[in-house]
Amino acid sequence: MEIGDKIKDLRKEKKMSQTDLGKILNTSQDTISLWEKNISKPDIDTVKELCVLFNITSDYLLGLEDEGGTKISISKKF
Repeated sequence: MEIGDKIKDLRKEKKMSQTDLGKILNTSQDTISLWEKNISKPDIDTVKELCVLFNITSDYLLGLEDEGGTKISISKKF
């Protein structure tokens, strides 16, 4: 699951509209929509705000751990 999918799920769990989330984060509904479509991604400061707002870790939001807090192994060739 990509970051935008997680943002959308978390927002819906809180029964918030994209406009509501945009107001809290001082950004537009269009920006939230782009994140949720995985067209663009929030900057690091916004990731921090999202983590505080939704009471989650940045590792979860960024896909480095699952919902239970278990670290996800990432194998990538460099």
